[in-house]
Amino acid sequence: MVTPSDRWTALSERPLDLGAVHSFLADDRAGGTCVFVGTSRRWTDGVETDLLTYEAYSEMAEAELARLAEVAADRWDAARVVVLHRLGAVPPPQASVVVGVACAHRGAAFEAARWLIDTLKESTPIWKTEHPAHA
Repeated sequence: MVTPSDRWTALSERPLDLGAVHSFLADDRAGGTCVFVGTSRRWTDGVETDLLTYEAYSEMAEAELARLAEVAADRWDAARVVVLHRLGAVPPPQASVVVGVACAHRGAAFEAARWLIDTLKESTPIWKTEHPAHA
């Protein structure tokens, strides 16, 4: 039986704890776990970036993260789902977003994680600003 405690969604101004994500996703109902970590990158199209900053319409973004977790859990029969996103300053190579899914089978876990990150990027009111390095 899946419960609300099997979902972890949050916005955070602190670094995302990938060890805690893996621990949360560990579940004896799941034979496949897939985690995607999006990181701030130093270089984009030849331009060096010192820092990324993220801001959000927090109330709407938190509600959307929770909605996405529920849709993924229902659609792929996921035992556990994680959807976390950083706010504020995120220097390279820190994680800015993490999605994770634990499902009975690996195929469902891969599909759900891919759907989560793609849909999150399209539907969640979170905005990124790149701060280029100065010469």
